[in-house]
Amino acid sequence: MTVRSWSHVAASLALALAACGDGRPGGAADAAAGDGGARDGARPSDGPGGGDAPATADGPPGAGPTVGGCPVFPASDHWNRDVSGAAVDTDWTDRLLALVGDVNLHPDLGNSGTEHYGIPYNVVPQSQPPVVVQFVDWPEESDPGPYPFLGPAEIRIEGENPSSCAGDCHVLVVQQGVCKLFEGYACSYSGGWNCSNGAVWDLTRVASGQRPIGWTSADAAGLPILPGLLRYDETMAGAVRHALRFTVSCTRPNYVAPASHFGVPDVCDAADPNSPPMGLRVRLKASFAETGFNPVAQTVLRALKTYGMILADNGGDFFFQGEENLGWDDDVQQLKQVPVSAFEVVGPNVLQP
Repeated sequence: MTVRSWSHVAASLALALAACGDGRPGGAADAAAGDGGARDGARPSDGPGGGDAPATADGPPGAGPTVGGCPVFPASDHWNRDVSGAAVDTDWTDRLLALVGDVNLHPDLGNSGTEHYGIPYNVVPQSQPPVVVQFVDWPEESDPGPYPFLGPAEIRIEGENPSSCAGDCHVLVVQQGVCKLFEGYACSYSGGWNCSNGAVWDLTRVASGQRPIGWTSADAAGLPILPGLLRYDETMAGAVRHALRFTVSCTRPNYVAPASHFGVPDVCDAADPNSPPMGLRVRLKASFAETGFNPVAQTVLRALKTYGMILADNGGDFFFQGEENLGWDDDVQQLKQVPVSAFEVVGPNVLQP
């Protein structure tokens, strides 16, 4: 079992929690919350977990959302699955609400003057030359390179500048033609690319099962990041056809499908019965009224009722992530009016390990 350093996380969590409801668009992107804590380990199940049933078969390529002409995993993938009719897990709903308290949903994206929030992604052609990436913290849980990363002057990285990056410094790259997704955590450039760890995904196949159980990814839950981002183009088109990625401050040393890895920040009590497992899926209640919300917010509300959100990392409570895009305006910020009490956890649920 490897343990990530959480010395920088406690301060980041405090900033993220302070940002919730502070009026600035988005808050610090993903709360710079890190991707892990205790990376994996065994703990007996002490109650019901969260998340939907495992995806067991690849669906038709291109049937779900697309980026750069590539499917963002098949329609049968967990991220793209309609859970509007899934059973409610009342036990985990009560536990999660007890943990986070009286807070509202928080869109972790947007623009405020020269500040831009969100996680950017890159689309490169099949001919993009691959480069060596050194994995400095968890090479044993990283998919080997080379990766088709752009140079430091062209790459879009969370934290703006790969030579002096701040925060989680995620790099996300979709390679056209082969339809592969390359993701790195804590990446920087100094004469070459360095990342704490990296993961590669085949976008034409269901994500679950592509990488070993117990391996981290660029997210603490062992999941890909890109499919859970709210993307500007789909939102403006009025149809978001996938679940969103969200965070809470504290999680337990367990995960549920579709997650395959857990993280427990040092500032959290691993034995807290209300701390949820990575992979827990929540859904906006069908009864939540959309009247009074602008069309952009209504598009997201419909997605939250249909596909929900998947717990993927530690950060501000009920912060959901989107791409960094200069087009975001105050319309999406109206979602801060949605109380967490309007959400419910869905199942079936089995804690692992």
